[in-house]
Amino acid sequence: MRTADFTLKFMDTSEKIWQEYHAGLYAFILSRIHDAAASEDILQTVFLKMHTGLPSLREEAKLKSWLYQITRNAIIDYFRSRKRTVELPEELPQPETDSGSKVTEELSRCLQPMIRQLPESYREAVVLSELKGLAQKDVAKLQGISLSGAKSRVQRGRTRLREMLNDCCRLEFDHGGRLRGYEKRTSSCEGPC
Repeated sequence: MRTADFTLKFMDTSEKIWQEYHAGLYAFILSRIHDAAASEDILQTVFLKMHTGLPSLREEAKLKSWLYQITRNAIIDYFRSRKRTVELPEELPQPETDSGSKVTEELSRCLQPMIRQLPESYREAVVLSELKGLAQKDVAKLQGISLSGAKSRVQRGRTRLREMLNDCCRLEFDHGGRLRGYEKRTSSCEGPC
């Protein structure tokens, strides 16, 4: 088949497909966009994509689902391009200190006596890692142990502290997992909590 004949046949096929499906595709788009002008634009985009992609369609039986997939993707692209952006002011107000930070501050004072109750190796690992902010590899060097040993000590120290704190207080968290409040369980707890 000569190139000119193929082009005429292809153009004729595109026109037939357009005639058969454009009304249904337009209704499909309009039902999701609710804007006639935007729906027309999207329909034109779909037609262009159909026209350029039609030679790659291998099974004619899949034409309708292929067209609707192109249409769904065009609708998605439309909504992505319309995401609103908000201009930020030059200076943002500082958030107020919430009650969660006050609670965290109070509980951190409770942890000091609990840290003193930890076995020496755990206590030293927790103090170096959590309070002094050293990396666990540095904790390992200072304690003369392997990195996995230092990680283990820090983890076990944290676990013991968590157990002691849970024995002493009932903690309340918000839906985001942030500490919201606490209630003392026993009077035998040391510290301000």
